[in-house]
Amino acid sequence: MSIPFIIAIDGPAASGKGTLSRRLAEALELPHLDTGLTYRAVAHALLQDKQPLDDEDIAVEAAKKIDLGVLDPIVLAVHAIGEAASKVAVMSRVRITLVDKQRQFANAGKGAVLDGRDIGTVVCPDAQVKFYVTASPEVRAERRWKEVQERGNLTGSDASFETILSDIKLRDERDMGRADSPLKPAEDAHLLDTSKMDIETAFHTALSIVKSSNPK
Repeated sequence: MSIPFIIAIDGPAASGKGTLSRRLAEALELPHLDTGLTYRAVAHALLQDKQPLDDEDIAVEAAKKIDLGVLDPIVLAVHAIGEAASKVAVMSRVRITLVDKQRQFANAGKGAVLDGRDIGTVVCPDAQVKFYVTASPEVRAERRWKEVQERGNLTGSDASFETILSDIKLRDERDMGRADSPLKPAEDAHLLDTSKMDIETAFHTALSIVKSSNPK
């Protein structure tokens, strides 16, 4: 039985890792999972059922029921769900439950591309290829601001550049400073700084690294 070929992509918000992950998955014909959506899905389920966001037992039960194969990024992009997800994501038993599901997704077939905050360090530390995608906070804020403008602010978030930049800096501090699975590059990750790199350049750079690691 062949070993699943897993690509782990980590990085802060709006670094370009999501777009890069989807492009790689499509090019390599592998399933893709945005692990951040799994936490949003739990939060969405709790909000829909009018359940409290601070009860870990209830949150764990909701996490167990999440189907990773049917996550809707448009529905889960709503700002209120993101705010709720930040509360759910700090619960250790919820993280344990979702990490187990994420690992099952990664190993279910011939492989997968997963992106998030702790893929290369916690979820799939044995992934054949790991990337850490980053960019300056200002560049990432500008990207997120443009996304909000293009969507017509349908997610309900504040559209000002200054607020988005502040949110990104706060989120970086929270993600990098948390005790449980902090955001950091895996020791063997390939660093991609996309501050001055468009998606095509980032994609072809990453694809060449993947192909050199998996010449089959």
